[in-house]
Amino acid sequence: MEGIALQAGVGLAERLEAAATLLERTLGWLDERQRFLSGEVDRISATVESTRREEELLAKLEAVERELAGVRAAAVEALPKPLEPLRRTLPSSTAEMLAKHGIGESAVDVKALDAALAGLSLEQRIAVKSQLRRAGAMA
Repeated sequence: MEGIALQAGVGLAERLEAAATLLERTLGWLDERQRFLSGEVDRISATVESTRREEELLAKLEAVERELAGVRAAAVEALPKPLEPLRRTLPSSTAEMLAKHGIGESAVDVKALDAALAGLSLEQRIAVKSQLRRAGAMA
């Protein structure tokens, strides 16, 4: 009987050793699976964090664009303005002369103006045209 008990004990020890080996493999596989799953969780959380970062950066970009628009508007306002004519009306003598030739206070036709000024000297034509430019009636 001792032999049978010894053989049963050896058989039991072999089965326990096989079970322990199987448990070690299973634990190794579970450890590997755990590492894989934690890596996926890290990637998911990194994606969520990058989305938040993108939102923060977009908000900052919008703020900078608004500030830039304000700076541009201020720069445009700071640019020197073209000289505005001091006088917006024509002298009465010039207005009367132009009215005789059918030229009113609206935009002046250059051909009609040249025809109306044909009787004047060069200096007088230049003076009339500069008055019209200052009054904004001629470009």
